[in-house]
Amino acid sequence: MKHAGAVGSMSYEGSLQLGWLARLTAAHAPDEVAGAIAELARALPGCSAACVVWGLDDGATWRSMPPLPAAVDEAWLADAVRATAPHRHPDGSRVAVRLCVQPQPALLLLQLDEPAAGGFFDDLEAPLRLAGQHLRRALEWAELQDSHEQLERSEALQRALFAISDLAGSERDMPDMLRGIHAIVSTLMYAENFFIVLHDVARSTIRFLYFVDVESPPLFEVGRDLPLSAIEHTLTWHVISDGKARMGDAEELRSQVAGPVTLIGPDSHDWLGVPMLRGSQPCGVLVVQSYRPGIGFTDEDLALLQFVGSHILTALERKQGKDELEQRVQLRTLQLAEANRGLQQEIVERQRAEHLQAALFQIAELATADIDQGAFYRRVHAVVGELLNAQNFFIGLLSDDGRKLSFPYSVDAVLAPPAERVLARGLSEYVLRLGRALRVDNADIEELERRGEIAPGRMNSPAMYWLGVPLIVADEVIGLVAVQSYRADVVYGAADQELLSFVASQVANSLTRRRSAESLKRAYEQLEQRVEERTQALRKEIGERERMQDQLRHQVMHDALTGLPNRGYLRDRIERVLAAMRREPQQQCALLYLDVDRFKIINDSLGHLAGDEVLKEVAKRLSSCVRHPDLVARLSGDEFAILLEQDDLPSAATAVAQRVLDALDAPMPVAGKELQVTASVGIAIGDGHYAAADELLRDADIALYRAKELGRKRYELFDERLAQTVVDVLALEGELRQALLHGQFEPYFQPICALDGSHRTLGYEALLRWNHPQRGVLRPGDFLKLAEDSGLIETIDWHLFELSCRLLLQHERNDSFMTVNVSALHLRHAHFDRRLIQLLEHIGLPPSRLVVEVTEGALLDNPEHVRATLERLRAIGIGAALDDFGTGYSSLSYLHSLPLRILKIDRAFVQELDKGANTSSTTVVAAILALARALNIQVIAEGIETPAQRDALMAMGCEMGQGYLLGRPAPIAHWRESRAVDA
Repeated sequence: MKHAGAVGSMSYEGSLQLGWLARLTAAHAPDEVAGAIAELARALPGCSAACVVWGLDDGATWRSMPPLPAAVDEAWLADAVRATAPHRHPDGSRVAVRLCVQPQPALLLLQLDEPAAGGFFDDLEAPLRLAGQHLRRALEWAELQDSHEQLERSEALQRALFAISDLAGSERDMPDMLRGIHAIVSTLMYAENFFIVLHDVARSTIRFLYFVDVESPPLFEVGRDLPLSAIEHTLTWHVISDGKARMGDAEELRSQVAGPVTLIGPDSHDWLGVPMLRGSQPCGVLVVQSYRPGIGFTDEDLALLQFVGSHILTALERKQGKDELEQRVQLRTLQLAEANRGLQQEIVERQRAEHLQAALFQIAELATADIDQGAFYRRVHAVVGELLNAQNFFIGLLSDDGRKLSFPYSVDAVLAPPAERVLARGLSEYVLRLGRALRVDNADIEELERRGEIAPGRMNSPAMYWLGVPLIVADEVIGLVAVQSYRADVVYGAADQELLSFVASQVANSLTRRRSAESLKRAYEQLEQRVEERTQALRKEIGERERMQDQLRHQVMHDALTGLPNRGYLRDRIERVLAAMRREPQQQCALLYLDVDRFKIINDSLGHLAGDEVLKEVAKRLSSCVRHPDLVARLSGDEFAILLEQDDLPSAATAVAQRVLDALDAPMPVAGKELQVTASVGIAIGDGHYAAADELLRDADIALYRAKELGRKRYELFDERLAQTVVDVLALEGELRQALLHGQFEPYFQPICALDGSHRTLGYEALLRWNHPQRGVLRPGDFLKLAEDSGLIETIDWHLFELSCRLLLQHERNDSFMTVNVSALHLRHAHFDRRLIQLLEHIGLPPSRLVVEVTEGALLDNPEHVRATLERLRAIGIGAALDDFGTGYSSLSYLHSLPLRILKIDRAFVQELDKGANTSSTTVVAAILALARALNIQVIAEGIETPAQRDALMAMGCEMGQGYLLGRPAPIAHWRESRAVDA
C-alpha cells in the first residue's frame, strides 16, 4: 500500500505541474497570471483560500488577485518579501511564499485549514518557481507596455508643442492660428468645446480670443475687451483670480472655490479650466468642456493642458507681438515719409543757417583775435556785409564823460558821419537813451520826430530804413552799431536785427577785452613795484615766523608745566621705535606707565598750585632715573610715561621701575609740608607683534590698573592674562546691556518669618539675580561692581523694583510686605520718592506693602536730604528699613529722628548667638531690641541659619527673622507652590 500511495503522489504532482503549465501558458497580463496562480493554489489539498500580491515595493500602489477580503498585515508581508523560504504568519494558518523580486516583489498568500506538513512546500517548489518566472515576465511586459504608452504620449505632446510653435511663427492670421491650436489640443484630449480667454493684468480686462461650443453660441463678442467684472464669480473668473486649475462637474467645481459660482450657458457634464501663467501671474485661461455623460477629463488631461497652456500663451503673445509690430511698422513708415518731406525743407533752412553760423563764428573769433581795432572793425564789416546789406555801416562810441559821440569806423555811400560830435537828438542818441535795438522806416522816423523823440531833419540823412543796436558792457551803454538803406528795395527785418545784435555784443566784448588788457598792463606795472617792496618785508617776517614755528613746535610737543615731552611726542617716538623693530625683529623696547597715587587728595587739600609743584618735582626725579636715549613724558594730569630703548629687557625695565619708586619715596617739601608721594607703575614690553603706539600704551595702562588694584606703590608687568581680564570685563559689560534688553534680570524672594513659633511668612526681601544664558543664575556679587562702574546699576534697580512689585501684586496673599534695597545713588536724586510713587500707582500695589532698605552709609551721605525723602515716603505709606544695623557709622543721636519702620540686625551678630548666652553679640542684640522697642520700631534678624540662633532670638523677643534656616531666596513661583502644598 505504501508503494501505491507514493506512486499516486507522484502521479498527482505530475498532473498538477502540467495543469499549472497549461494555465500559465494561456495567461499573459499580470492580473491573468496572478489569477491563474491563485486559482490553481486553491485546488491544493488543505488550502481554503489563496491570492497573489505584487507591487509591494510601493505600499500605496500594491495590487492583488483576487482582491484581499480583509486588512493586510503589512509588517508580515514586508518580512515575507525578504524571506527566501515560505514565511508563516504568527496565527499559524496563513503562509506567504515569495514568487519573484524583480521587477517588483510578488507573494503567494495561502490560507491553510491545518498546519502544512514538512514536505508540503517541497512538492510545490518546482511549480512555484515556474509560476514566479512567468509572473516576472508578465510584470516586465506590463512595464514595457506602460513605458511605450508613456513614450507615445510624450511624442504626441512634443509634436503638439512643435506645431504650436510653428503656428506662432507662420504667416497665418490670428483666427486661422487659433483654429490650428484648437485642432492640436483636440489631438491630445477631448476638446470639441474649447475656448481661450486672455487677461490684461494692468487694465483688469479680459478678451475672449477664441470660442467654439456645440451647445452654446458665444456669450460675449470674440476679440472685444471686457472688464474682468463682466464674468465675476464664473468658473473662468475663479481660475483667473487665484491662478488655480479647476476640473469636475458642477457640484465638484462648487466645492473647489470659496464663494458663489455663477453659471453662464448650459451646464456641462465635465469642465476643465487651467490658467495660462507668466511666472506666477495668470494671463489667461484655457477651457474644455464635455456635455456627453460618457466623456470626461482626468488628472492626466489637467496636467497636459496646464503644460500646453504656457506654450499656447507664448505662441499667442508672439503672434500678437508680430501683428502689433507690423502695424507699428506701417504707421512708422507713414510717419517717416512725412518726416522726410519736413527734412527736405529743413535741409534748405539748415544750409542757410550754417552759412549764418559760420559768419557768426568768424565774428566771435575776431573778438578774441590779436589784431588792432581798425582791422577788427573792417573785418567785422566784411562778414556782416555777407549776411545783410551793410553798404552804409558805422560804429559810434560815447566819450568817457558821456557828452560826445565818436565814430571810430564808418562807411556810407551818401553821407558819412563826422569823426566826433557833441550829443544831439538824432536816431543814434535815441538808441543810446533807450538801451535797446531800433528798426525804423520813413514813417516811423516821422512819428518819432512828431513825438519830439528826435530832432527834425534827421541830421541831413536821406536814409529810408535805419537799424541801430546799442553796445552794452556790464549793463552800461557805451555806443552803438548801425546800418542804413537809401533804397526802397533794401529793407531790414527781425533776422537782420538779431544778427546785428550779435555783432554788437562781439564788438562790445572786444572793446571790453582791449580796455581790460590796457588796465591789466598798468596794474601789472604797479604790482611789480609793490611786490618788490613786499618781498623785503616778507624776508623779515619769514625769519621771525621760522623762529616762532620752532617755538610753537616745541610747545606743541612738550608739556608747558614740566617741560617734558607730551603724549603726541611720545606716540611719535613709539611709532618710530616700532618701525625700527619691524626692520630688526630682535630689538625690543619697554614702556613704563606711571600714575601718582592719591594725587587728587593733594590737589583738593593743598590746592592746584601745590599740585603743580608736586608734578614738576616728580618730572625732575623721573628724569634723573633714566639715561639717553630713554624718554620721560607727561601724558596728562598725574600720568607720566618712560620709554626705554635698552637691550636687557624686561629686567632693565623692572630695575628702572624700582629706581622710580625709590626716587619718589624720598620726602617732598611742598607748600611748607613734607609729602610722601608714591606712584603705581605698569610695564609693557614692546616687540614685533605691536602694530601701533596706542596698542603699547593700552597694554601699559592695563598693567598700571592692575598695580593700583594690588595696593599701589608697586609695579606690574603686562601679560596676556591681564589683557584677557580686560576683555572679559568688556564682554561682561556688553552681556549686562543685552540682559537688560532681553529681560534676564529676575527678583528672588527670601521670606521674612514671624519668630513666634508659627513660622508664618510675613513678607519677603526682593534680591537681584541674573539668569545668564551660559553661566546660569548669578548673584549680585558677580556683576554688581561692573554694573556700578558702567552706569547701568540704576536702570537694573528700577527694572527690579517694577518687576518685584508686579510679582508681589500677583501673589495670592495681599497682607504680606516686601523690602527692596535702595542704594545711596538713588537717594541722591531729588525726585526718587516721586518716581517710586508713580511706579506703585502704575502697577496698582498699595504703598503699605513696600519697604525700602537703606544702609547706614547712605544715611551719612546726606542725612538731611535722606531724612526728608524717607519722610515723604512714610507720608504715603511706604516704610523704611535700616539694613546691617550695628556695623556701619550710624549715630544713635539721630537714629530716633529718622522715620524708620524696621531695623535689620546684621548677620554678623546673629551668627554668634549659637556660641553661648554670654557673648558680646548677645548683649548687642539685646540692646538693639531694647532700643527698637523704645522707638517703636520693628526688628528683623538677618542670617538665621541654625535652630540655636532662632531659639536665642525668640527668647530675646525678636519679632521677625530671615535666613537659610527659614527659607532660601527663590523665584515667586516657588513660594506660591509651597503655599499650595501647605494648604
